[in-house]
Amino acid sequence: MKKAVLVAGALLLGSSAVLADQKLAVEQDNFMRALGKSVYVTMLKMSKGELPYNQAEVDAALTQLEANVPKIPTVFKDNPKEQVVDATYGSSQKIWGNKKDFDSKVPAVIKTVADLKGTIKDQASVKVAFDALHKSCTGCHEDYRLKLK
Repeated sequence: MKKAVLVAGALLLGSSAVLADQKLAVEQDNFMRALGKSVYVTMLKMSKGELPYNQAEVDAALTQLEANVPKIPTVFKDNPKEQVVDATYGSSQKIWGNKKDFDSKVPAVIKTVADLKGTIKDQASVKVAFDALHKSCTGCHEDYRLKLK
């Protein structure tokens, strides 16, 4: 009887750890998707003319990036040790193997966002802003984002 209770307890602990890992992976994925929306939906689509130029949306995107990019090191403090089920992109295990380098890439993105504030006034300047943001974000994505599908 004791053995059965111990086995059941071990199984429950193991399954709750897996659920916790998946929850953390989903939280990290959702966080990055929100940042990506500001860059790759708002800015990119406006720069291409797929969305009409809208200063309020540009300002909201920059405000969102300004508030959340500095949180990246904290959001990725813990390693979920698994990817989000059916995700297209995921986090490389290299993040936690070289956390100092990963974290060191964030200030460049923060600076890019700060430098862009107040400079975007039309579709042409949205294109310049998108290019700058994309270049800044790619510095981290090349090393630490995985294409899963």
